[in-house]
Amino acid sequence: MNSAGRSLWLGGALLLAAFALLLLGAGVGSTGFDSVLHARSDAVAWQILWDIRLPRTLGAWMAGGLLGLAGAVAQGLFRNPLADPYLLGSASGAALGVALALAAFGASPFASQWLLRLGLTGAAFAGAVIGVVLTLALAKGVQHTLRLLLAGVIVGVVLGAIRDLVTIAEPDTLQAMQGFMLGSTGFVGWAACGVMAVMLLASLLVAASLGRVLDGLALGEATALSLGLPLVAVRATLVAVLALATGAAVAQTGLIAFVGLAAPHLVRSLVKTTHGRLVVLSAGMGGLLLMGADVIARWVIAPQELPVGVLTAVLGGSYLLWLMHRRRRPGSVL
Repeated sequence: MNSAGRSLWLGGALLLAAFALLLLGAGVGSTGFDSVLHARSDAVAWQILWDIRLPRTLGAWMAGGLLGLAGAVAQGLFRNPLADPYLLGSASGAALGVALALAAFGASPFASQWLLRLGLTGAAFAGAVIGVVLTLALAKGVQHTLRLLLAGVIVGVVLGAIRDLVTIAEPDTLQAMQGFMLGSTGFVGWAACGVMAVMLLASLLVAASLGRVLDGLALGEATALSLGLPLVAVRATLVAVLALATGAAVAQTGLIAFVGLAAPHLVRSLVKTTHGRLVVLSAGMGGLLLMGADVIARWVIAPQELPVGVLTAVLGGSYLLWLMHRRRRPGSVL
């Protein structure tokens, strides 16, 4: 079977597995499968199923899809298998935005009004975009990949330090910030699913359309230039996709570790394909990873639940450690 056929089979398997996990996620929670069994006859059970479990599970898939897509774009853009969606300062910017929103409105009598209008999700998304813009300004554009990468690291460190200062100055925000840093899908509703669905579809269309350019970029910048590829415009577009996809996911679920880094590696370990297909398959793999982690986080110590970001960090970190220490083989990604 050729690469296209294997990619098609993998895509179908990812969709089937995601559908199975969606059904399983509808039955996992503090009340177990009772809410599913009595959904038609019990209004409360139907509300738990329709308004809480289904949007949460589906939202986990979409957030994971955005992170997986962003991870594939970041690794292709920087030509580095260890690149992840948070490299350009988006994570630190989002965390700083949340910290500032909590500090500014958390103790105010107008907090509920402002938070309803602005929302922590809006603050996180705005912070993520601002972090990327600062990185671009420090790197003086997208002409040099290494400079862009170093600028992202610097912006991430500086914004993280500012966030810590804000948290120290406003200790009442510490618990809320801890929840954001650990990541959670518990507050994802249908509105959040709609936002992430639009962002995921738009990001997939743009990133997949630039797949051939990423293939050329993987051969080196000199080769890409010799092929006549518009590198500056392509980098700018890919950075925009990376920022919007990461910002949309982080704004809804907080900082979820390792999904964006591990998803492209898992896809490459199963099928060798072009970047156009890799982006799509990484989105499906990332969605499956986060959805599975969310179901496990709700089930393992039910009726309590683990922070999903902690679970993805443990599972993703363990997989990458295995990947690093396995026997070297031709075509190994690390």
